[in-house]
Amino acid sequence: MMKIGLLGLPLAGKTTFFNLLTGAGVATATYAGERDSHTGVAKVPDERIDFLSGLYKPQKTTQARIDIIDIPGLGQGGAAEFAGPMQDADALVIITRGFTNDALGVCDQPQPAADLQDVLTELIITDLNVVERRLERLSKNKKAGKEIPGEQEALEKALQALENEQTVIGQEYTAQQRLALNNYGLYTDKPMLAVLNTSEEGLRTKEAPGQAELEEYAYRHHMPLLTVCAPLEEEISELPEEERGLFLEDLGLKKSGVARLAQAAYAHLDLISYFTVGSDEVRAWTIKRGTTAREAAGKIHSDIERGFIRAEVVSYKDMVQERTVPKLREKGLLRLEGKDYIVQDGDIMAFRFNV
Repeated sequence: MMKIGLLGLPLAGKTTFFNLLTGAGVATATYAGERDSHTGVAKVPDERIDFLSGLYKPQKTTQARIDIIDIPGLGQGGAAEFAGPMQDADALVIITRGFTNDALGVCDQPQPAADLQDVLTELIITDLNVVERRLERLSKNKKAGKEIPGEQEALEKALQALENEQTVIGQEYTAQQRLALNNYGLYTDKPMLAVLNTSEEGLRTKEAPGQAELEEYAYRHHMPLLTVCAPLEEEISELPEEERGLFLEDLGLKKSGVARLAQAAYAHLDLISYFTVGSDEVRAWTIKRGTTAREAAGKIHSDIERGFIRAEVVSYKDMVQERTVPKLREKGLLRLEGKDYIVQDGDIMAFRFNV
């Protein structure tokens, strides 16, 4: 399951965004002063699994899921104080403020680009401390031969980037160096997305305070940018399903907040979904683009990967058109693929295996 960490300065609306994604209903009024993290699960909306569930009418439908962790707003203690739970996150989402709220005492003009830069700077400083300490240890222990292959070179590249206020992930590494870096869970070595949390007016007009500057900053730092009005969209998410679409359309939105985040995260992390279907369960599985059939089988169970024989594969498009396995088989659209087949987004798969 993918894990995403939410970061931001105090009173950016981060926990409201967390509630929008997870439906957790965490209190937000006093959270700026709290020091505990919140965790929840966001179900990934997908029209394809809705269609397949309607077709197979299974006992259970399991959507792809994203673990969401919300840490307290970064303050004078910096990222090091709170960001520990983020070390195993697959991606970070930085929430920026694009609104004013007199009731919360947030009256000053939003500067979301500056806020994003502040958070990124805190992450760079935290990573810099980790890299410097590790390089110092390596220097002392070099004679002991405890160095991981490629580690010294990787850390030196990372150090140079961080000293130039650049992210670690933005540099080029050999496969060996990349493997060595993965041991550290550096925050700037993770894919990042930015979110502008604005008012209803800002969402409608697409001209929220500071939005243009934020768009330019996010583009320069290769961060996908989403614009939300978290409080309003959270209210919409609590409406009956048949009413949500109308309210989102009125705001000029085609998809919910969690759907937009999932779409952006999947694209940014190069993830796709495949499906397994049956009368017992229809389920979505998240994998990296380029995953082989045998590796995809391992997402279900290691025994299936170990005993892999063949995969029965149908494209989602063909399933929509033909609707039944006999028709698919009759037209030669039900394929048998070997272990090295590269799974495509939307593939519907059944695995033959022997253990």
